Amino acid sequence: MGFSDFFKNFKREDSRDRKDAAQCWTKCPSCGAVMYNKEVIESSYVCSKCSHHFRISAQDRLKLICDSDTFIEYDNDLAPNDPLAFVDKKSYTKRIEEGYAKTNRKSAVISGEALIHGKEVQLVIFDFSFMGGSLGSVEGEKIVRAINRAISKKQGLIIVSTSGGARMQESTYSLMQMAKTSAALGKLAEAKLPYISVLTDPTFGGVSASFAFLGDIIIAEPGAMIGFAGARVIKQTIGADLPDGFQTAEFLLDHGLIDMIVSRKDLKHTLSDLIEMLVPYENTYIYNS
Repeated sequence: MGFSDFFKNFKREDSRDRKDAAQCWTKCPSCGAVMYNKEVIESSYVCSKCSHHFRISAQDRLKLICDSDTFIEYDNDLAPNDPLAFVDKKSYTKRIEEGYAKTNRKSAVISGEALIHGKEVQLVIFDFSFMGGSLGSVEGEKIVRAINRAISKKQGLIIVSTSGGARMQESTYSLMQMAKTSAALGKLAEAKLPYISVLTDPTFGGVSASFAFLGDIIIAEPGAMIGFAGARVIKQTIGADLPDGFQTAEFLLDHGLIDMIVSRKDLKHTLSDLIEMLVPYENTYIYNS
């Protein structure tokens, strides 16, 4: 091997080493701190310097909320179709395929039954990685089925939202899910069973305008961006300047629109306490954890 060949190989190996090293670290988008990935995971994906809450997958959130090995998933076979043959820059079918490639799931929602500190709940979690967590007909159907299971089994319901809103590729089919889920939650209320809504970053559009703000208790993660339309769109519409941070969880709490802000590391205990207070005792405990 000549010197030039050796140098080329050295540069390639050095480039790979740099890339591998870069993948071991995460930079906080809020304060700029650089943390070892293991540290981020051990801190529940919260910055150890400024407490910024990173966006996480539905699967990671399951691990943080549920007792180990207790989650039973339902309706995983439901998958969206494309009745409108919708095409924007890409076909809707292509976007569904890309969502599946990112998440290994057929929709933006995981739904099922789990234990939280030994207490049975019906649980729905959105995943922003699947088409921005948008609400489509499959997501709406999975939410309604979870509500019906909660009524049938006399359990509490928890929905963890992270979404850009209604899925435009499904047009009216998507908007129908706002009414569909809201009506089902009305039946849950008639059964005197609690619904706890957890808002994470971001929660916008048709999701925030429907089931996300219908909770008996509404919790948000620190710093979560929550609203209906984006700040720029609102300003263009009303022609006025808006308060700083008016779409943050902290602003909403100060103005009485949510009930509490709970750090991710405290969320499981908070949910457990609320379920214990709000669900009839005989329907709550499976075992002591």
